[in-house]
Amino acid sequence: MVTIIFESHGTTTDNEKYIASGWADVELSELGIKQSKEMGQRYVNDHFDVIFCSDLQRSYKSAEIGFGTKFPIIRDARLNECNYGDLTQHPSEEVDPEKPKRIKTPFPNGESYEQTTERMRSFLQDLLKNYDSKRVMIIGHRATQYGLECLINMTPLEQVIPAPWKWQPGWEYKLENL
Repeated sequence: MVTIIFESHGTTTDNEKYIASGWADVELSELGIKQSKEMGQRYVNDHFDVIFCSDLQRSYKSAEIGFGTKFPIIRDARLNECNYGDLTQHPSEEVDPEKPKRIKTPFPNGESYEQTTERMRSFLQDLLKNYDSKRVMIIGHRATQYGLECLINMTPLEQVIPAPWKWQPGWEYKLENL
């Protein structure tokens, strides 16, 4: 079994403008930098065998700011946000209503949430194989968490995606099999 603590990346400049970033590699805002430092403080007395993050800077910089060199930090593109394709960096009010429609059907020139979940399945299979009995952190995106909820908690994407999302300081998952 792998114990996973999931944390969302810090607030970005796009988040503050209500823009859906997708695969756009946007920076953390001042608030996001502060949130990343606070995340590190929440876990100051905790131990992780490794911290995984996407290869988008809002994810890996959240890890670097929060934890420095205290734990190994590994970037993995399978943890990236959904590729919104032609809707990348469009207003959130335009992208958000599209999300439930993009479970099976990809965003135009992007990907579907079934595809992001398959990326997560591949990542989690490797995690089970290489980190059994370990405690890891994943710093990711909404699509990352959708995959965790679907694959570990067995909640269908049709329920996860439209559900209201509320920030909290870490979600814990127990990965035993896939």
